[in-house]
Parts: sequence; structure tokens; C-alpha cells
Amino acid sequence: MELGFEETQAAYDSGSQTARVWSEKWVARWMYCPNCGNSQLNQFPANLPVADFYCASCNDQFELKCQKKKFGKKLANGAYTTKIERLNSDTSPNLILMNYDKDAAVVRNIFFVPKHFFVPSIVEKRNPLASTARRAGWVGSNILLNRIPEIGRIYGVKDGHEIPKEFVLSKWKKTVFMRNKEVDARGWLLEVLGCVERLNKPEFSLQEIYQFENILRQTYPNNQNIRPKIRQQLQVLRDNGYLEFLGNGDYRVLG
Repeated sequence: MELGFEETQAAYDSGSQTARVWSEKWVARWMYCPNCGNSQLNQFPANLPVADFYCASCNDQFELKCQKKKFGKKLANGAYTTKIERLNSDTSPNLILMNYDKDAAVVRNIFFVPKHFFVPSIVEKRNPLASTARRAGWVGSNILLNRIPEIGRIYGVKDGHEIPKEFVLSKWKKTVFMRNKEVDARGWLLEVLGCVERLNKPEFSLQEIYQFENILRQTYPNNQNIRPKIRQQLQVLRDNGYLEFLGNGDYRVLG
């Protein structure tokens, strides 16, 4: 994998347009599928509503977002209704997020967010465009990146260094068990997983996780069984190799 962009002969009005062309050409040439390991991603025709690339082997789709600075808490995305409708769809896209250095024309960071990390609670509805706008009334969305657990941010390039492909595929595979769950079940699982990560400890107790009970109640105000739901999600994480149960209400984070 080479991290440098190829020069383009086309003239564009802005640096961001040029960078977009560079980044798309780079992904088409160098990026493999993190889901199945296929050596190439194919580019869709321009201006599709959601996806930019697809894998011809496993049919996963990918949406590319690129910018010079590192990504913050929110990421502007497409139409809110379209995004919500596709959350449970087989064609819902994974994200490829790229940071680049335009002056040096190189890739600095790339990380993937698998599509099974997208649930309604991390898709924020934006205000409709004003009546004076060209697309008056259009409602976009933001993806709340700060709500995605670290396990859902899988780096392929970090600080200008390529991450070994086998490591990327292994990390991706560790999360795939979420893909077969309904959106609501995934939402609970991701919330509890986020609580585990916020503890930032290799081992923790059930009582420590219960400290997040009020926060989870705000997210799920109609659920009167928060603690049983927490225990249920911890069991799912244990059964899928993310946690080890040590007994007496204690857990260890694996890997």
C-alpha cells in the first residue's frame, strides 16, 4: 500500500474537490474490503444517495468521508430519512473516514466504522434547510461519532503508518456478531459497551457498571428494567468473546 495520492489532470474549482478526487482514486486502487479481505473495492457511479464503493466479493457497501483535520464529535451525513430507512438494510453502508495532508498529497489516517454500529441513537436529525435555500425543507443528518465505542473505530492507517491487514480483519471480525441483531438490540449492546469503555479498566464489577444506570434510563426512558438489561448485554459480550466472567459479578475485558 502506498499512502501518496496520484496527481489528477482535471481542473477543479476548490481544493476540497481535488482532494475528493484524489481520495476516491486512492481508495479504488489501494483499499481492501475489511469485511471479507477482498483485495479491492469498486467505485459506484457518482451521485448515489448513500454509498461510494462496494465489495464485489461480499457485497458490502462503503461511504467515504475525507477531510484535512481529524474528525470530531459529529460527522455531517446525507438525508436523515434515507439513513434511518437503511439502518436495517443489507445495503446499509459502512464508513471509511480519511484524514489527508493536501500539501504533501498523502493519507494520514483511515479508519472504518462497520455498519452494525449505526443505530438511531447515533444518527442526529438536523434542522430543515431554510425556505430560501436551493433545497428548501431538506433534512440532513449527523453521525454522532462520539457515541461510537472505540471497538467500532478500526484503523487501516494511523498517523501515516499502515496497520497490518490481518490485524484490521481480526478487529472487524470481532464485531460482526452485532450484524445479525435487530436495531434495538444493537442499540442496547452499544450503549453498555460504551459504558464498559468509559470505565477504562481491564477488570470491573457489576456495581461499577450500575453507575451508568441513570444515563441509560435517559436514553431508554420507557424501560423499567435497566439493571437486568445491563446484565443481559454483559452476557452477550461475554458469549461473543469481548468479556470474560470472573465470578462474583466481576468481568475482564479481553483483547
